[in-house]
Amino acid sequence: MSEGIQQETFVLDPLKARKFCTSIFVEHHVPEEEGYIVADSLVSSNLRGLDSHGITRMGIYVERLKKKLVNPTPNVKVLKEKGAIVHIDGDNGMGAVVTHKATEMGIERTKSFGVCSVSITHSNHYGAGAYYIKQALEHNLACHLYGNAPPTMAPHGGAEPFLGTNPYSFGVPAGKYGPLILDMASSVVARGKVILAAKEGTAIPEGWAIDIQGYPTTDAPAALAGSVLPFAGPKGYGIALMNDILAGVLSQSNYGKNIPDLYRNMEDIQNIGAFIQLTDINEFTPIEVFIRNIEDFISELKRVKLAPSYKHIYIPGEIEENLEKERLVEGFPVSLTEITMLKELGQPLGLHIDDIISRRKDI
Repeated sequence: MSEGIQQETFVLDPLKARKFCTSIFVEHHVPEEEGYIVADSLVSSNLRGLDSHGITRMGIYVERLKKKLVNPTPNVKVLKEKGAIVHIDGDNGMGAVVTHKATEMGIERTKSFGVCSVSITHSNHYGAGAYYIKQALEHNLACHLYGNAPPTMAPHGGAEPFLGTNPYSFGVPAGKYGPLILDMASSVVARGKVILAAKEGTAIPEGWAIDIQGYPTTDAPAALAGSVLPFAGPKGYGIALMNDILAGVLSQSNYGKNIPDLYRNMEDIQNIGAFIQLTDINEFTPIEVFIRNIEDFISELKRVKLAPSYKHIYIPGEIEENLEKERLVEGFPVSLTEITMLKELGQPLGLHIDDIISRRKDI
C-alpha cells in the first residue's frame, strides 16, 4: 500500500452512515430496531474518536452473523432476579443489543431499589462502554460497566496472551460539564487500535505490545500474533483480572483463555459476559446538590496549575464529548480500508457507498 493511499481519508455523514449500517444488519436478519442499536453504537464510537470500536467492526460483525455464530434475533431473558439483582441471558445476541437491553432492565430496577447489579451471560462483543454509560446517565444514575474479551494480553511478567484487554467504564452526570465518562481498556491501548494499524499498514508506538517471543515490537501484525500489554504493568493486569472475574466467572460466561477470538475463531460462539452496577444518585444525595458539588469539584480541578506544555486539564470523557459535537456537524473520518469494506458489504444489497461520503481530505 502506498503512502498516498494510506493517508487517503473520507468523511462520512453520521446520519447516513448509521442508516447504511442499519440496512446491512437488517439484510442479515437483524430486526430494524436492534440493527439500529448496533449501528448507532458503532457510529457513536467514531463520533467520539474511538475509531477502533466504530464502523471498522462492521465486517467482522456481519461475517459472524453469516456464519451463524451470533443470533440475529435473540430472546434476551431474565434467568434470575431478586430485588436489586438480575441475571440476564443474552441468547447469543449481538453484544450491543444485549447490553443495551440489560442496561434498560437495570435502569428500571434502579428506579425501584436505588441500586441494581446486572450480570449478563451468552453475549458478544459490545463495543465501547461509553455508549451504555450515557444510556444510564440520561436517568441521573451513576454507572459502572465491566467487560471481558478474548485472550490477547499477557499478564504482567508473561510472554503469551491469557487475559483480554478487559474494559472498564464508569460515568456520572456532571451538570454544565456534561457527562463525566471514564471508558478504558485494561491494556496500554485497545487491541482494536492495533488491528486498525495492521489494516492500514502503519506502525504502532513502542510500549503497546510484545511479539510472540515476548520482545517489544512496533510492527502491528507481529503485535497481533503476540500480545498487547497491560497499562501500568501489574496495575492494569490486576484490573483486567478483576474485570474477567466479574464479567466472566460471576456470570457463568467464558473467561480467560476460554473466550474464542472474535477474528480468528470462526467456528465457536464467544459467550462473553458483562457486569453492570447502577446507582440512583438521588437516593444518597439530592441530584441538584450532587450536580452543584461536582460542578464545584471540576471547576477547582480545572484551576490547578498547569504543567509545562499543557493548556488544559480535562475530565474523563471531555475530549470525546467535544469531538462528538464537532463530528455530528462536520462528519467523521474513515480510511480507504473502511470505505472498501463498507462498499463490499453494501453493494450486493443495492447500497451505494458514495451516498454516505460527505467529502475526501488528506489525499
